[in-house]
Amino acid sequence: MQTQVESIGQLERRIRISIPLAQIEAEVANRLKRIARSAKIHGFRPGKVPMKIVAQQYGGQVRQEVISEAGSQRISDTLREQQIKIAGLPRIEAADAASSEQLEFTATFEVYPEVVVGSLASAKIERPTVQVTESNVDSTIDILRKQRATFVAVERSAQSGDQVDIDYTGTVNGEPFAGNEAKAYVVTLGEGRTLADFDRPIEGMQAGESKTFDMTFPADYHGKEVAGKTAKFEVKVNRVLAPQLPEIGPELAQSLGVTDGDVAKMRAEVRTNIEREIEKRVDNKVKEQVMQALIAATPLSVPRALIDAELERLIQRARQDLQGRGIAADDMPLPRDLFEAQAQRRVTLGLILAEVVKANDLRAQPEQVRKQVEVYAESYEKPEQVVAWYYENPTQLAEVESLVLEQNVVSWALKQAQVEDKATPFDELMGINK
Repeated sequence: MQTQVESIGQLERRIRISIPLAQIEAEVANRLKRIARSAKIHGFRPGKVPMKIVAQQYGGQVRQEVISEAGSQRISDTLREQQIKIAGLPRIEAADAASSEQLEFTATFEVYPEVVVGSLASAKIERPTVQVTESNVDSTIDILRKQRATFVAVERSAQSGDQVDIDYTGTVNGEPFAGNEAKAYVVTLGEGRTLADFDRPIEGMQAGESKTFDMTFPADYHGKEVAGKTAKFEVKVNRVLAPQLPEIGPELAQSLGVTDGDVAKMRAEVRTNIEREIEKRVDNKVKEQVMQALIAATPLSVPRALIDAELERLIQRARQDLQGRGIAADDMPLPRDLFEAQAQRRVTLGLILAEVVKANDLRAQPEQVRKQVEVYAESYEKPEQVVAWYYENPTQLAEVESLVLEQNVVSWALKQAQVEDKATPFDELMGINK
């Protein structure tokens, strides 16, 4: 057998395989003889079936198996001998034989690119710095209080932040539509669970009042039947309920996990949680800049096979996420182009990170993984059980190892790049809109 590897593109290669027919036929004959010893064919005793009958019954299948195995083995040998690492599976096609004594075909595939990581010396990384103040602690406690608010009926006009108990009916061009009516429907005004154009007309209404108003659904509204159309709604307010926030005291502290109700301890824990969240957000912003700097410094052609495989993973993950929200997604079309850019970026980064880790020996060390697991566990009531759970679940532990590896790459990159600390407002970093 003879093989030849040729480049037909930046990353695409083709191997031409030529296998002597005599070798194929000899192996086919050997296998048919083995089959004949135990073949069960009607009218013949086992082991007494004529070879001609055995060949008629099994010859085609055996021949295909022999050709496939011989070709695959030769391709594998060639790739190993020439140290070629392929991305994805080869596409095998029959070729016109140069002679009647040879069986020829081609195997086309993509190879991994050579990754040469560029210099980060000119890359600029901004690292946010935030000073946590008592005011930040106060505002965070206020958010926690709002999350634990109770609602009580009031005799006043409804305003943003109130809950309203309403009956409503909607029509489009005088006709009902799916979900067009409800009784005793409770909605929090301004919360965003209903359209703002539905909430606004209800603000200012009191219990017992009714109102009719028009509302146009957004063009991209999930209800295709009414998307972009104007509906007429009739709304009656049954009750207006105002939020009552829990007092800052022992009960609130206990609801936040401070068993003895000590308010000072509660404030200290809130501050610790804020600082932990700030650290996480700063790390994420820095990591994102580092990854983008690596991509910018390392132009790279990516095998289509790897992008396609990543696309399938992202689509499958999106379906699982939808199913987790109670949405039947098995038959829901998810356009591949929605995930194309993300898939390409993830594959590109994966190749670059692998080279950075290999070149600089940045593999995740056991003690680093253990430390990260303990960080995760410290916010739980029984951290030792959480640590044990991670080490009993290889998949979860592998995710921690991947995170540590990324942290090692970021630490390495920050030594190469130009890093500038930038004072950042607390609300900006935390994404709080006032």
